[in-house]
Amino acid sequence: QGQLVESGGGLVQAGGSLRLSCTALGRTLHVHSMGWFRQAPGKEREFVACINWNGAMTSYAESVKERFTISRDHANNTVYLQMNSLKPEDTAVYYCAKSRSYGTTCYQAIGDFDSWGQGTQVTVSS
Repeated sequence: QGQLVESGGGLVQAGGSLRLSCTALGRTLHVHSMGWFRQAPGKEREFVACINWNGAMTSYAESVKERFTISRDHANNTVYLQMNSLKPEDTAVYYCAKSRSYGTTCYQAIGDFDSWGQGTQVTVSS
C-alpha cells in the first residue's frame, strides 16, 4: 500500500526551529491531501496542519498559526512541516497522514485519513 515515513524530529530549545519531512515508500501522494498531527503524553492525538493536493489550500490549528508552515514537493513526493518559534508545549510525537479521499480540499479530522506514519519525536526544552 505504501508506508509513510517521517523524519526531522529532535531536541531543540524554546524559540528554535525544526523541519519535519514525510515521504511515502511505494506510492505517490500527489492526489491526496496530507495532514500533520501530534500526540503529547497522556493527551489525545490532535490536528496540527493540512494541505490539499496542489498546495493551494492549507489549514492550521490555532495553537500553531503564524509559527508552523506546511508545504509539499511533488517532485520528491514529500510533505514538510516547518516549525519556528517552538515552545515547550509543542513537545509531542508528530505524525503525518494521507487523506482517505482525493485531496481537493483540506481535512482536519482523524477519520478523514487512512494511512499514518510511525511518528517522529519533537522535544522542546525551556
